[in-house]
Amino acid sequence: MLPAIFGLSGLILTPEEEHLIRGVDPLGFILFARNIESPRQVKLLTNSLKTLTGREDLPILIDQEGGRVARLVPPHWQAWPPALDFAHAYAKCPERGRAAAVCNYQAMALDLVALGISVNCAPVLDVPAIGAHDIIGNRAFGAEPEVVAELGAALLEGFAHAGVVGVIKHIPGHGRALADSHEALPKVTASIDALNRDIAPFKALSHAPMAMTAHIVYDAWDEQQCATLSKRVIDEVIRGQIGFDGLLMTDDLDMKALNGPIPMLGRQALEAGCDVVLNCWGRMSDMRGLAEQLPEAPPACQKRLSDAMTIWRSPPPAAEIAEQQADLVAQRDQLMQSI
Repeated sequence: MLPAIFGLSGLILTPEEEHLIRGVDPLGFILFARNIESPRQVKLLTNSLKTLTGREDLPILIDQEGGRVARLVPPHWQAWPPALDFAHAYAKCPERGRAAAVCNYQAMALDLVALGISVNCAPVLDVPAIGAHDIIGNRAFGAEPEVVAELGAALLEGFAHAGVVGVIKHIPGHGRALADSHEALPKVTASIDALNRDIAPFKALSHAPMAMTAHIVYDAWDEQQCATLSKRVIDEVIRGQIGFDGLLMTDDLDMKALNGPIPMLGRQALEAGCDVVLNCWGRMSDMRGLAEQLPEAPPACQKRLSDAMTIWRSPPPAAEIAEQQADLVAQRDQLMQSI
């Protein structure tokens, strides 16, 4: 198994993609808007991936946070509220706000279950700081670490009820970044005390099955390398101080925060301590390069993957999914209206 998660070029697999998948057996795949047209098409695509790999519990990822980060959109799928809505509800009534979040995220996850998607890249556990770049903004569960942790736990609970694996991100925290790591490399100069506040939600949810790194330099921890490529940050902060022992994936290697050939970056990330690299754009040259440069996934990585995917289970019939989702949305709306 190759410790890489690949993006795909379009709505169906190309012959080149099929050949590569058969030859290198990537750990998983991630879908974007370019891969999504209709429920039937997405289901055919995920079925093709599972058939090619021979893995029914294949990690197929998506970014479906709600709000402005959504790959499944109307008219085929309903819109979901941003995370911040639940922080506002929680502030008024913690019990009902949390319950509404569980209902919402279980209902959201059922969209994925129906399509054969097993992993959702959420929750965002970043704690936005005043003056930071708005790339996080309302994707976060507010600005209080305790609330972010509580509602992040509610999200993971809802996902797990549906049989979908969650990914906490962007560990060890993107909330203080003054730049969008899609466009540039952010450098955080905050003190250790401030960073300890930022990592609190990650510590609270260190039992999560998967996590995604931040392409950010934290001067207090490592002045030279961003977290994704820093052995010190991964060993001492993510695995050590935070205590995360699940499957650790990079954010997309193709983001402008990183500089260099994709295969080289992938090798550096694994050497730093990441379990798996994320290569989202579906460029055949990059995927072939990673296949040539990366070693086989070691037993520790495969064990973490196996443990994470125990959350996944075979989906119920489509009619049952639709009925359950409608009930959950009604419960969510009733709870939100009662606050």
